[in-house]
Amino acid sequence: MGVAVALLIPLAVAFPGAGSWPAALAVDLSGPLGRAGDWIIDHRDNHPLFLYFFGHISNAVVVSVRAVYVLLLAAGWTGVTALAALVAWRLAGIRLALTCAAAFAACGLLGMWVPTMQTLALMAVAVAASVALGALLGLAAGLSPRADRALRPVLDTMQILPAFAYLLPMVLVFGIGVPAAVLATVVYAAPPMARLTALGLREADAGVMEAAASLGATGRQRLLTARLPLARRQLLLGVNQAIMTGLSMAVIASVIGAGGLGDRVYQALASVDVGAALAAGIPIVLLAVVLDRTADAAGRRIGATVPVGEQDLLRRVFSGWYGRLLTLLAAVAAAVAGRIAGSGLWPESWTVSLAAPVNSAVAWMTDHLYSGVPVVGGTADWAARFTGWILDPLRSGLQAAPWWLLLLVAAALALLAGTWRTALTAVLALGAVGVLGVWEASLDTLSQVLAAVAVTLVLGFAIAVGAARSARAERLLRPVLDVCQTLPQFVYLIPVVALFGVGRAPAAAAAVVYALPAVVRITVQGLREVDPTVVESARSLGATRSQLLRQVQLPLARPALLLAVNQAVVLVLAVVIIGGLVGGGALGYDVVLGLAQGDLATGLVAGAAIVCLGLLLDRVTQPVKEA
Repeated sequence: MGVAVALLIPLAVAFPGAGSWPAALAVDLSGPLGRAGDWIIDHRDNHPLFLYFFGHISNAVVVSVRAVYVLLLAAGWTGVTALAALVAWRLAGIRLALTCAAAFAACGLLGMWVPTMQTLALMAVAVAASVALGALLGLAAGLSPRADRALRPVLDTMQILPAFAYLLPMVLVFGIGVPAAVLATVVYAAPPMARLTALGLREADAGVMEAAASLGATGRQRLLTARLPLARRQLLLGVNQAIMTGLSMAVIASVIGAGGLGDRVYQALASVDVGAALAAGIPIVLLAVVLDRTADAAGRRIGATVPVGEQDLLRRVFSGWYGRLLTLLAAVAAAVAGRIAGSGLWPESWTVSLAAPVNSAVAWMTDHLYSGVPVVGGTADWAARFTGWILDPLRSGLQAAPWWLLLLVAAALALLAGTWRTALTAVLALGAVGVLGVWEASLDTLSQVLAAVAVTLVLGFAIAVGAARSARAERLLRPVLDVCQTLPQFVYLIPVVALFGVGRAPAAAAAVVYALPAVVRITVQGLREVDPTVVESARSLGATRSQLLRQVQLPLARPALLLAVNQAVVLVLAVVIIGGLVGGGALGYDVVLGLAQGDLATGLVAGAAIVCLGLLLDRVTQPVKEA
């Protein structure tokens, strides 16, 4: 690397004007993409591809969502709350049951019962499809290295391509409404499940797998009885991430007619009503908590046997197949009782309003924290310093560097991380950005992503180390992470703008808050799964806590740390793009502009450039085993 730097610096000095991508190497795609959009619009109602393939998919999604929604409305608030509480009781006991009942009651108290049921119906279908699709892809990637290499760029594209970029093609193909919203959510939520499933299958204990093979187990038996049970923790974490990312898409999907809580949030943000946006955002968080805790409890219950003598009386009554039947009958009885009482929907007299106090609090924060704070300065000063000291120099340095120098640096970094194939992929990804004609805007976005990812990783690893060392700290941190990760991305923008103003700093701040929970969760999981015998051996040899962390736990948790870096890049990219709405500019502005104006070329070109940036960062930060 030192020799490369010594050779490249004189070249950069000799050719100082080579910073911009040559216009002769750029390709204008606006014409072909515009014609493709026109063809879809012209043939959507009569072409066999739309009538007999996309049409059936759309109808299946509509029927599924409508069936779930009608069932929820028929059960009423009493039936839904009772069913959630009873299922939680069977799986984990009274504490989770009370949590589920309180969560649904809070949705009603906030006046959001009907939108909550609309979102729950849509997300039940979308998350189920995401988990199924992600598990299948992860199964293929975890069992076959060739499939893993083939699926990796596909998963990168699915997760990195901004929602605003693929919403427009979804709308062109399926029209505005529920099918486009559900399928957009599936595209965004399936990759985390696939990645974590593949990670769990690859990291299965080699000794256990060898023992199963020596006993004559077939490949299918080894998968079902050994590999999948050993990967249960990663599978549960994948379900958790699918739920969180799927619910976070509720607001974005409302742009194309998803309805529900997302529509309420979007309308509130359009009128700059933080209180109303928060009132609709809280039920999304509560849904995430309920679904996450219930899925986690169900996963822990799989394969676990509790002696009958250690179960309380009610748990024994509700156990077994008759317990399932009794649970269903009790929920039906609660629903019937609610219908007889004439309260199928949540009574309007039982609602409270959060809009006024929340808006007052936001106004106070804007008046007292934005500027003029003694000693430390206001949040506007922090944003100005972050922009002036970090974002601006980083952007200027990238845009002033010769394009060929950046290609060589990308190749060198990727070669250090992997093989020549990795380096070739990184160079092609960065070169594609220039060919698409968005070189300057892409480097601007890259500077924002690099700064936000660095802050996210520093904070995330520090928090995760503390949480991994203390079970109490992890329990206290878990609801905070749920709230931060599940609140819709749009919800962060208004308070962040109120505190930091408009510009690139607010977009980076929102990206850090949104990406931090995933980094903390995955890192804590990796640190906790380090072999206890190795840790105990290091302690017996006199290793301090610092040495234990640096020389034992972090090296053994390396796969999880690399996955945390990958998720940080993906999630930061997603929010930095949405930051185009609040002055982030660059590719984010182009993506939002393309959706707003129905310009397929502008939106897809910017989205493709973002995918290339994500692919570049992934290849540079994810070492390959062959290396």
